[in-house]
Amino acid sequence: MNKLIGILLILIVFISCKNAKKTKIESPVKTEFQEITNDNYELYKPTKNVKKVLVLFGGFPEKPEDIKREFKILEITKKKGIAVIYMNYNQKLWLEENEKQKLAEILQNIFIENKLPTNDIYVGGFSSGGNVALLICSFIIKNKEFKLEPKGVFIVDSPIDLVALYKSSEKKLSRNFSEISVQESTWIIETLGKQFGNPNNDISKYQEFSVYTSNTNNIDNIKDLKNTKIRLYTEPDTLWWKENRKADYDQMNAYYIKRLSESLKNSGFSKVEYITTNNKGYRANGDRHPHSWSIVDKDALIKWIMK
Repeated sequence: MNKLIGILLILIVFISCKNAKKTKIESPVKTEFQEITNDNYELYKPTKNVKKVLVLFGGFPEKPEDIKREFKILEITKKKGIAVIYMNYNQKLWLEENEKQKLAEILQNIFIENKLPTNDIYVGGFSSGGNVALLICSFIIKNKEFKLEPKGVFIVDSPIDLVALYKSSEKKLSRNFSEISVQESTWIIETLGKQFGNPNNDISKYQEFSVYTSNTNNIDNIKDLKNTKIRLYTEPDTLWWKENRKADYDQMNAYYIKRLSESLKNSGFSKVEYITTNNKGYRANGDRHPHSWSIVDKDALIKWIMK
């Protein structure tokens, strides 16, 4: 009897050990990506072996959740080991010198605190966020003390010429075509006029802060991007803009983005790509709009980043 009890105890212990081992095998695997959120940004990064870092700036009203909704790139970046920083930094058509300094410090702290590689950074922005991307990259490259190395920067249909933006808004107001166009144009004229005056009288202040001034072919504010990879995305759908905003081609961001690409290339910027699309612009809710994140081919963008 004692012998039988002993055998049963051995079997129970054996089965228990076997089950414990099985439970360990079936336990959840540690996630490969880490999500970090605070007031300044949202970060999605691999838990190890971060290969590249992509920093994204949204359009005028866009917060990180808006960028994620309109530009679904996370699934691709996860497969490639790319960390993505969604900046909660918007409502900027231009940057003052002190704003560049402060933003550069914010970015530097993000990289230090999260132990991100600083030698393979790509920065992009939609609409006004593209202006921020170009300006801050040029500033960081010029000021080596930040120890950040942007290798590439891209914009998505950005209003790079502030003089042109003001004058385009004047035309839209005079045509009084749609409520949304009038509201936007009124705000632009009031904002730019208050800060820089009327460019019909003097463009010097505009030229001091604008990414590009086509009237004078001025690119001084991004001159330090000469050896940086640059992509300029736009969808020049003249018919859509004519029907929906009664805007001419020379009132579109696309017109000035093309001129900027030509100016940069003529100034020795050898890594500039001007990329146009056709019928790619749609908002996440399905609305047709050529001024959208969706004009960017995400797979092609990642290939460009990984080169």
